[in-house]
Amino acid sequence: MPTADRSDPFTQGRVTAAVLIIGDEILSGRTQDTNLRDIARYLGAHGVDLAEARTVADVQEEIVAALNALRSRYDYVITTGGIGPTHDDITADAVAAAFGVELHEHPDIIAMMEARWGDELNAARRRMARVPDGGELVNNPVQGPPGFTIGNVFVLAGVPQIMRGMLQDVGPRLKGGAVVVSRTLRVEGSGEGAVAAPLEAVAKAHPGLSLGSYPFYGQDGFGTNLVVRGRDPGEVEATLTELISVLREAGVANLQVVETPA
Repeated sequence: MPTADRSDPFTQGRVTAAVLIIGDEILSGRTQDTNLRDIARYLGAHGVDLAEARTVADVQEEIVAALNALRSRYDYVITTGGIGPTHDDITADAVAAAFGVELHEHPDIIAMMEARWGDELNAARRRMARVPDGGELVNNPVQGPPGFTIGNVFVLAGVPQIMRGMLQDVGPRLKGGAVVVSRTLRVEGSGEGAVAAPLEAVAKAHPGLSLGSYPFYGQDGFGTNLVVRGRDPGEVEATLTELISVLREAGVANLQVVETPA
């Protein structure tokens, strides 16, 4: 598997993943993707950092190129979309091509389909039973055929509810690292220009952590969320306290620690 960049203390012991979102409907704007958010949160809870996400069209050569690039760089790749019964559902074909293996109809999937559809099991539905040689099934507890995994790649459905169900079978197969914890400091009435220097000073003093600034605007005013992330909860908490102190010394007020997703 790929290894983390040891030159950055924050990446030490890091397990990484990428998401490959497949589908013309995403790129056209017809369908809004929500899977990326759900996958990122799920992986984070298992000690796996989502490091990259790409979206590609229903073009086999593009899927193969993206998949090969991602699977060689990261510990895991999760794909979503393109495993349905229609002509443009070509993810299984692309994954097989990327790994240089053939596709075959998985007998367990065919048995599931025969039990459900009987004589109505047509050629289109049988497309969903194709799995690359050497692949293993990923359980689908919601509806329809399962996904599959081969190498360090997990191939999941694009329908959000079904994808989330499949994720439950992915988690136990992951070899995660230390879970990243985060703390958020909400600074109301001060933009990034006011907090940039104090934030940079604290960030340089703690190279093993990730410190970020995220401005917000709304009817109730504006401000900045400052997020401290790391794998040592004690260090994260101590750094948050230090950040508050440094900001107050710089004359920045209206500070509030809030709970937000990592």
